[in-house]
Amino acid sequence: MAKASLPKSSAPETSAPEPKATAEAAGPQPSEGEGSAPEEPQASKAAEARVAAAKSDPRAASVSVSPAPPTSSPVSDHRAVPTRDAASKPESEPKSETDPASESASASASAAAWARKPSWAARAESESESERTSEFVALKPDLPHPAPPRRVAPTPAPPAVGDGPGQGSPEADVTREFGAPPRTDDRTMALTRPPASSPAPPSAAPAPTPATAAGGDDAGGPPPPLDLLAQLTNTPPKPETVARTVGRRIKIWGTLVALLAVVLVVVQALRPLPTPTLKLTAESTHTAAGGALSLPWPSEGQAVVDINGLGRMGTYGEMKPLPIGSVAKVMTTYLVLRDHPLKAGDKGPLIPVDQKAQDDYTNGVKEKESVVEVKAGQQVSELEALQAVMLPSANNVARLLARWDASTEEAFIKKMNDTAKELGMTNTTYTDASGLMESTVSTAEDQVKLAKRAMADPVFRAIAKSPSYTSTTTSGGGTIDTARTQNNFNKLVPLNGVVGIKTGSTTKAGGNLLFAAETTVGDSKQLVIGAVFGQHRAPIIDTATAASKSLILAADKALRSETVVKKGDVVGHVDDGLGGTVPVVATKDLSVPVWSGASVGISLTDGGRTLPHTAKAGTQIGTLTVGTGIGEVKVPVALKGDLAEPSFGAKLTRIG
Repeated sequence: MAKASLPKSSAPETSAPEPKATAEAAGPQPSEGEGSAPEEPQASKAAEARVAAAKSDPRAASVSVSPAPPTSSPVSDHRAVPTRDAASKPESEPKSETDPASESASASASAAAWARKPSWAARAESESESERTSEFVALKPDLPHPAPPRRVAPTPAPPAVGDGPGQGSPEADVTREFGAPPRTDDRTMALTRPPASSPAPPSAAPAPTPATAAGGDDAGGPPPPLDLLAQLTNTPPKPETVARTVGRRIKIWGTLVALLAVVLVVVQALRPLPTPTLKLTAESTHTAAGGALSLPWPSEGQAVVDINGLGRMGTYGEMKPLPIGSVAKVMTTYLVLRDHPLKAGDKGPLIPVDQKAQDDYTNGVKEKESVVEVKAGQQVSELEALQAVMLPSANNVARLLARWDASTEEAFIKKMNDTAKELGMTNTTYTDASGLMESTVSTAEDQVKLAKRAMADPVFRAIAKSPSYTSTTTSGGGTIDTARTQNNFNKLVPLNGVVGIKTGSTTKAGGNLLFAAETTVGDSKQLVIGAVFGQHRAPIIDTATAASKSLILAADKALRSETVVKKGDVVGHVDDGLGGTVPVVATKDLSVPVWSGASVGISLTDGGRTLPHTAKAGTQIGTLTVGTGIGEVKVPVALKGDLAEPSFGAKLTRIG
């Protein structure tokens, strides 16, 4: 046979990485016409191939080298090494002649290797180009994970191609395979099928195939993980039905309702309990037997009698505003003590006497006013100044106190009128601090309201019931205004229990007296407060005083004690706020001062203390009270049974 020469490939060797080559069943044979060389041992050939590869290319040292299988007969020429881009090369490239025996052996080896491939790999190679255009996109991103190392399958070295026998390039004895570039992000990687390529020609000695996804080379093993994931994620959901929808909603809403129920139970159980309260169940008023009370009223003017804290005994005359004279000094004294309070036994700050106070004294003597001697530059204590205003009714000292308290008399007068409105004195108008001016008007009813408030101050009460005081500003002369001892103009003090309050008289106003008297009724001490205004029968002040004395004596005679609640009577209950109640009873008889036809109010209070949630029977829990202020009468009340916390059911069902 003629010696065949192989043409060199027109494609440069560096145009693409060297592909894997499948060695022929027979090793490289010497050219025809030359003698056959004796066979070298397989290990020696492999060693020479590695050395040659290492010298020509250092990269080959790290590539697996597969020794060429031994051959039994030479072939006439060398076969061209197939590459990945073999399909793209021109078909006009000359092909080497092959031995029919070698082609038969290579075909059988290729068929054996094809049978050993997994079924999914065989299907992939058998599919046409048009069937490989589908692409799988993962529905869920894979978590980042390191790419496993690629296993390089050993391949037989291809026959050398050269000008002479046995002079092939070292790279012809070694097949190099480069690893795929690292995967940047598996979460966005799509699974694509490899492009179609011509099946490699069968070889006599098939290269070992990589292990399958199942860990072995069994052709019937499971598909790779990504194929399995595609099957799992691309499974269509079950068809939607009414029953399935209803069931899903029941599960969701049932869980929410159960959770809300648990939260509600916990919240209701842990919420603070409401504060227990006392409620009166007995009658809130008591009316005494008998008809309307008849009192010795004056023949003119107006009059009022009250029992402080219990109610009004009666009134006389039309309550229209009229001049009240020095009774206006009650408001002056009340305001000074309110804004500059004193304790019992204290004299308070010293007040300097100005020239205006001295001039008012001088002019007052000429006009026959009620004044007390003072000189500019003197200092008088607050207590003494108030005594001078209330007892000898000093007009000049009343104006001095107004200027000391509010800087000007006008500012003080405004305070007087503002306070009158606050106290409900709707028929009262003040135009001066002393009451000398006829434009200062009021009613007996309004002045009784003020007297109740003023008598609640112990210092005011002490001053009002004093028969006299010793002056430090007077010269000690023989006149009323210069005497050291200044007497109370209210001649009723301290007779018949009278403790004040203030007289007032002018030609226009007539005789006026605002009075207060103490009387004992049963176990309590009551305060009778009244007023007689507009008495013009001379002597006017004596007429007002006499009328007032008659009313005080009649009121004292009309008062009597009457039992309105007996010991052990149920008068109310404790309400725990959640529907539970425990009755309370009076611990002793409640006797109150009344008069014929009088109606008194009854109240049940806790005395300002917070009621407990639990307590034993007999525990004092509050007071039963009749009246207010000085005339208040009260007895303790106690639990008739044990007081316990509300039940668990009551806590759960409470609203608000």
